[in-house]
Amino acid sequence: MNIDKNYVLSLAKEILEIPSPSGYTKEVIERIKQEANAFDLQSIQTKKGNLIVDMPGSSNKTVGLIVHVDTLGAMVRSINDKGHIKFTSIGGPLWPTLDGEYCQVLTREGKSYTGTFLSDSPAVHVHKDAKTKTRDPQNMYVRIDEQVHSKQDVLDLGISVGDYIVFDPKTTITDSGYIKSRFLDDKINVASVFGLVKALKEAHTVPVPNLKLIISTFEEVGHGSAFIPEVDELIAVDMGCIGDDLSCTEEDVSICAKDSSGPYDYDLVSLFKNLAVKHSINHAVDIYPMYGSDVSAARSGGNDFKGGLIGPGVHASHGMERTHYKAVKATIELLYNYVSEE
Repeated sequence: MNIDKNYVLSLAKEILEIPSPSGYTKEVIERIKQEANAFDLQSIQTKKGNLIVDMPGSSNKTVGLIVHVDTLGAMVRSINDKGHIKFTSIGGPLWPTLDGEYCQVLTREGKSYTGTFLSDSPAVHVHKDAKTKTRDPQNMYVRIDEQVHSKQDVLDLGISVGDYIVFDPKTTITDSGYIKSRFLDDKINVASVFGLVKALKEAHTVPVPNLKLIISTFEEVGHGSAFIPEVDELIAVDMGCIGDDLSCTEEDVSICAKDSSGPYDYDLVSLFKNLAVKHSINHAVDIYPMYGSDVSAARSGGNDFKGGLIGPGVHASHGMERTHYKAVKATIELLYNYVSEE
């Protein structure tokens, strides 16, 4: 097996820089379709926008590998008399980390305006509570980079309620192997599963199960893969958690035994752990107390399958996230052995 590091990292960086908050994913899905086509893989798109890519295997078993390409974001909620844009959250951003962050407002007419998320008390020389004011949508606004002084000025630009607001991901890959960016959850694993596809193709290895790569577009708001095609096993390849009493680091693939939706399949958790030990893959088995995956959504949707959850350890989730290439590599290695062994 050969994992093409440059391919994985360049694909990750490219898709991280394509705006795709939940419900605004057409552009990034089109880019992923191109990637599937490059490997001669057939794909279909569901009515809600999820992409399903087929990679035939050598058995009658079907495994779904599910990643989500939608991210956190915001949407214009209202415009006040000063021309400040008030917003509502898409998903659950960690708002204190977004105070002062650059963004774009995307109108339905195809225009884009740059701006900045700010506290309602943004100046220490003016506001006594500048340092202590709660950072959340009720106490923040978007300052757009246009000469606006009233609500009408903003409306005249074509900005209106319901327009998406996207954050600058600030993607950086360091010489020491760290990948830091907003939205590693879960775009880093879109790159992981295509890194797996490339490794299988270059090794002339046909996976044992038929693989369905499911690219979910509404995971961050809870219903990404409530509907899935029929599979025997469904594996969410999503970020692993780091912190408190968890064992995972930024250099490990995390194997989740249980999250807020309940336990994952016992046999699959055991299989992943045994494969990691057998092949000397850096790993940790953990429990995520405040976490739900696309597998959780699919189970809630009434689908029948064995479910699992693995992924690279990611620090500072929903904030300025970071992982290391070693964790991404470990994730691909674990997936490779999972789909290659009888």
